[in-house]
Amino acid sequence: MQILVHVCCAPCFTYPHKRLLEEGYEITGLFYNPNIHPYTEYKNRLTSLEKYAEMKATKVIYKKYDMENYLHGALASDERCGFCYNYRLAEAARTARELGFDAFTTTLLISPYQKHEMLAKVGEKIANEYGIEFYYEDFREGYRESRELARAFGLYMQKYCGCIFSEKERYENTGR
Repeated sequence: MQILVHVCCAPCFTYPHKRLLEEGYEITGLFYNPNIHPYTEYKNRLTSLEKYAEMKATKVIYKKYDMENYLHGALASDERCGFCYNYRLAEAARTARELGFDAFTTTLLISPYQKHEMLAKVGEKIANEYGIEFYYEDFREGYRESRELARAFGLYMQKYCGCIFSEKERYENTGR
């Protein structure tokens, strides 16, 4: 079974990639993250994923950095995380359907910092809209292992989800 995995970053891809391979899936990654800001952060994550993909001989599709459209939508939304999940998973579903994949999923499901229940609901909604299966697995049990794998592989590890809003909150909450 072919699955397209939306990848937020290389460290978060390590464990789901391993799990899905063990389950017999043929995996292709999708790096589509217009939410990541600043651009240097985006480039760090992109470079790290390219390194991991080369190490693991894994195919990854890299989509355009569409920050302007993302920001317009996020600023107009009452629920920025919901908007962000919808925006990125819709692109994953659209790409998966166009390229003939059996299903799509996201590495966001590994993070204990994401709004997991909202993410799962958005994935199902998007799957219904695009007529392609959303593969749901609660990967959070592998979060610690993903960090260990990332360190072992020398992958860049970020300190926030990537959006400008979470970066602001990161510094605002530290009093700096």
